[in-house]
Amino acid sequence: MAAAKKAAPHAAPGGLRWPAEWERHDATWISWPHHEPDWPGKFGPIPWVYAEIARALAEHERVNILVHDEKTEEEAWHCLRMHEVKQGRIHLMQCPTDRVWLRDSAPTFVHDANGDVQAVNWDFNAWAKYENFARDQKIGAFIADHTGLPLTQPQRHDGKGRVVLEGGGIETDGRGTMLVTEEWLLTDVQVRNPGFTRADYERLFAETLGITKTIWLGEGCVGDDTHGHVDDIARFVAPGVMVLAHEEDPNDENHARSLDNVRRLEGATDAEGNPIRVVTLPYPRPVIMDGARLPASYANFYIANGVVIVPTFNDPNDRIALNTLAELMPTRQIVGIHAVDLVWGLGTLHCLTQQQPAARHARAKPTR
Repeated sequence: MAAAKKAAPHAAPGGLRWPAEWERHDATWISWPHHEPDWPGKFGPIPWVYAEIARALAEHERVNILVHDEKTEEEAWHCLRMHEVKQGRIHLMQCPTDRVWLRDSAPTFVHDANGDVQAVNWDFNAWAKYENFARDQKIGAFIADHTGLPLTQPQRHDGKGRVVLEGGGIETDGRGTMLVTEEWLLTDVQVRNPGFTRADYERLFAETLGITKTIWLGEGCVGDDTHGHVDDIARFVAPGVMVLAHEEDPNDENHARSLDNVRRLEGATDAEGNPIRVVTLPYPRPVIMDGARLPASYANFYIANGVVIVPTFNDPNDRIALNTLAELMPTRQIVGIHAVDLVWGLGTLHCLTQQQPAARHARAKPTR
């Protein structure tokens, strides 16, 4: 009997498709830390955490690292060599940056109708909160120039300039389904695109990412500096399977937020009308620094070729989160990365990475 023909991945009528994170990568992009005010009083260990992240990723795929200047490059190489990172899979390139959160300042990569990769370069305004972002606005153009990939810059439908968006606020299953939060895009705090409605965003997602169904969750987690990024609370791990951060303690501020999202997802279906299985992840204990609650969440993991790196917080729930993800993604290694210091910068592993998917029609061409 002939083997069944494998179904082609979803593509919107325009041919664009935003691949799921678990699909094959050509590379992961990160940016080496240099902006000490992001980790006030605790910057010292951060480069070593980055070296461990690079080591775990380089076992499985190429890691492209932006370095702010020559001094940062020297420091990066020192840490990478000390951690015995596979240097053949590490590529450092000088590109001045304001901060290191490439999930938000780097492009979102999509497949076109031919299976080639394009870079969707959102405008970036430092989460409508900070003033220093001029260098980060140029990261998309730098990456496009380095890779030779086509770059698109989505414009507002009303002619009022480019669309402001961040990769940490959007999540896909690679089949036309997207997760976002109302807190991020539809409230009057840290407004990215004044005047934009729910319908405007859904039209934008369809035209630029090939999304045919947007699922709107409510709020993100407590302490989130971005005001509602979805990558701290809900992530797809396979077609039809999602993990959702849920706080069981009714006295914790995350409880009501996460319970609302659990209820919103009851009976949820994807873009193809299939039911979505929702698996809950616990939160770690509240991580407090200098009196401030930090956005510590296991949902901020990153899926690479053959490995998933997961933030851990010296908490008993670390084991539960790692085991849950291992059961859901059995073909990948699950590697915990200590993130108690890292989260003082108000982000962890997914926030600092951005995947560049491989082209679908052939082996991906090496990055220049």
